[in-house]
Amino acid sequence: MPDRDLAHGNYDRSVFFVSDGTGITAETFGHAVLAQFDLRFREIRLPFIDSPDKAYEAMQRINQTAEQDGKRPLVFSTLVNADTATVIKRSNAMIHDLIDRFVEPLEQELGVKSTHTIGRSHNIANSEEYKRRIEAINFSLAHDDGQSNKSLHEADVILIGVSRCGKTPTSLYLAMTYGLKIANYPLIPDDFERNCLPSVLPQHKSKLFGLSIAPERLSEVRHERRPGSKYAAPEQCRYEVNEAEALMRRESIRWLSTTTKSIEEIATTVLQEVKIERKAF
Repeated sequence: MPDRDLAHGNYDRSVFFVSDGTGITAETFGHAVLAQFDLRFREIRLPFIDSPDKAYEAMQRINQTAEQDGKRPLVFSTLVNADTATVIKRSNAMIHDLIDRFVEPLEQELGVKSTHTIGRSHNIANSEEYKRRIEAINFSLAHDDGQSNKSLHEADVILIGVSRCGKTPTSLYLAMTYGLKIANYPLIPDDFERNCLPSVLPQHKSKLFGLSIAPERLSEVRHERRPGSKYAAPEQCRYEVNEAEALMRRESIRWLSTTTKSIEEIATTVLQEVKIERKAF
C-alpha cells in the first residue's frame, strides 16, 4: 500500500476511512480495493464518528481536503447510524458506504432487519470469544520459542523452524486474530547433529508446521540483532536453513518459506494446510 504520510502534493488522491468504531474494517476493505491501482494515496483514518456533530466535523475536513487537493477525496465508510452516514454523504467526495452496499441487500435476502448497532463487531469484552482470544495470546506467549512444554496437547498448531524465521509474529497474529493457541519451537544445531526433531515434538506431529527463510535474508535479520556474530554469519545461516528443510522433508512436515510473504499470507497458509476448524460467530 502506498505511503500513509505523504508530503502535500506528492500523492494522487486523498483517502478517508470513516467509522463509528476503530475504522479497521473500512481501512482493510479500502486497502484491498486501492491495491489494484498503481497510484499513491494519502490515507486519513477518522474513527469513532458516532454522532451527527462529529460527522459534521468529519465532513468539513473532507471538504477542506477536496479544496486543497483540487480533487474529490475517496471515502470508505462503515457508519451504521443513518443520520450520521447521511451527513458524510453530503461531503464533496466519492463515497463508498459499505453498510448500504452490503447490509441492506442482506436484509432483503435474509428476511430480517439488521440491528444497526454501533460498534457491535467490537463489543466483545465480556464474550466467550474475547476470553478465548486472551487465553490464546497468553498460551502463545508462554510457549514462545520452546519456553514451556506444558499443555502442548492444547496447541492448535506448533510452528517449528530456525531462529528468526518468523515463528513468533506468526504465532501472535494467529492468537490475536483467530483466538488460536499456537506454540513455536526453534530448530537448533543440536537437533541437526542428532538428525531428529526435539524430543517433545514427535507425539504432536499432526500439529507441526514448519517455517523457513532464505539464508541471505536470515543473515540480514540476525545481523540486526547480533552484528558480527557467528549466529548471523552467512555460512551459519545456510547450514541451519539447509538442515532444517532437510529435517522437515524427512519427517514429512508441511512447511513454507517466509522470505517474501507477509504475516497475513503465512497465517492463511497455516490455517489452510493444518485445516483448523474456526469457531462460528
